[in-house]
Amino acid sequence: MLDTAALAGLILVVGLVVLLLAGAPISVAVGLSSALAMVSALGFENGMLTSAQQMFRGINNFSLLAIPFFVLAGVIMNNGGIALKLINAAKVLVGRMPGSLAQTNVAANALFGAVSGSAVAAVAAVGSTMSPLQAKEGYDRNFTAATNIASAPSGMLIPPSNLMIVYSLVSSTSIAAMFVAGYVPGLMWGAACMIIVYLYARKRPELKITEKIAFSVRAKILLDAIPSLLLIVVVIGGILGGYFTPTEASCIAVVYALVLSFIYRSIKVRDLYRIFLESTRTTAIVMFLIGVSSIMGWVMSFAKIPQMVAEAMFSISENPIVLVLLILLMLLVIGCFMDPTPAVLIFVPIFLPIVAAFDMDPVHFGLMMCFALSIGTITPPVGPVLFVGAKVANLRIEDVIKQLMPFFLALLVVLLLVAFIPQLSLWLPTAIGLL
Repeated sequence: MLDTAALAGLILVVGLVVLLLAGAPISVAVGLSSALAMVSALGFENGMLTSAQQMFRGINNFSLLAIPFFVLAGVIMNNGGIALKLINAAKVLVGRMPGSLAQTNVAANALFGAVSGSAVAAVAAVGSTMSPLQAKEGYDRNFTAATNIASAPSGMLIPPSNLMIVYSLVSSTSIAAMFVAGYVPGLMWGAACMIIVYLYARKRPELKITEKIAFSVRAKILLDAIPSLLLIVVVIGGILGGYFTPTEASCIAVVYALVLSFIYRSIKVRDLYRIFLESTRTTAIVMFLIGVSSIMGWVMSFAKIPQMVAEAMFSISENPIVLVLLILLMLLVIGCFMDPTPAVLIFVPIFLPIVAAFDMDPVHFGLMMCFALSIGTITPPVGPVLFVGAKVANLRIEDVIKQLMPFFLALLVVLLLVAFIPQLSLWLPTAIGLL
């Protein structure tokens, strides 16, 4: 007969799987299965009371205030006419490379994704502008969509990143260290996409290189884009310089984005209600996920699920390389079915103790995990970036997948480099004294 802890763990796992297969929203699946497991362990009254306490405890964290403000800053940027200025700047920077318009798409996604903090916003905003231009120049529409989709998640790794804030909360690591560590992997993501575009363009000499832009025009375009890019400098520079905390930086990002959008005259006062409502909805989803994941964390600890998973993995092998490969494989599979934020909340408490056993730095593991889960955003059957990118291009997903395969392979190679060469993630935060 199962003891109380084992019964709670069984209810949690079975309930979560059944609810997800039934199509329940992941927050509902996590919350309901965790609450039922809690009730089975503590009784109805104590179980419901402890569930409420754990939810409150999970979201009662000052650092979490950064998420709603960064979300709001991103929504303002998305509606503030920033995308076109960043696309023009990207065209100046990479417009003379083979496959220039596709290269511009990659660079613009990295810039806009980093500024807005949203891969979905980047794939929609940049794709809707770049796809018609590439079609006009003879680019294959499926390849154009694949380029847009594959490059959009690079902005999830280039700070500020809400996913990294969530990971920092769960793992008790420095947000500043995570932010700084994300630069190299994020740029490597973009570079991998650019290499695939270069190889594609070499086989198609008919694709035109963007016409040479006069120096005065280039200078004006870059100057126009500098105020938008300065958001990243202000936020990250202020955090690293000790002028403000990440939470305070998120508030400054909102004010900066709002003032800039009013200067550009791309947002009117009457638009603010819609912007606030959109950011509130997104924030509510994230915060509710964090709250219910706190209940799940308590149940997993009570049922000793992390210890059981660790023992099972160590029974397969004690070789750190094998264990990292197993974790990567599991993360890639998880990313196919689950958004990155709930995946981080659920699986960090399981995997982090395993990698800690062979002294992997939690910042290094965090970047590895964020990278693997970001690949999941462009992977069927759930991948939100894949679905939005295909919809923007008005194409079927099955037609785009074939063109996505070279990008997948390139990103998997980069993921292995990030996983097995720790200094790619750690050298920059170490050099400036964050580690």
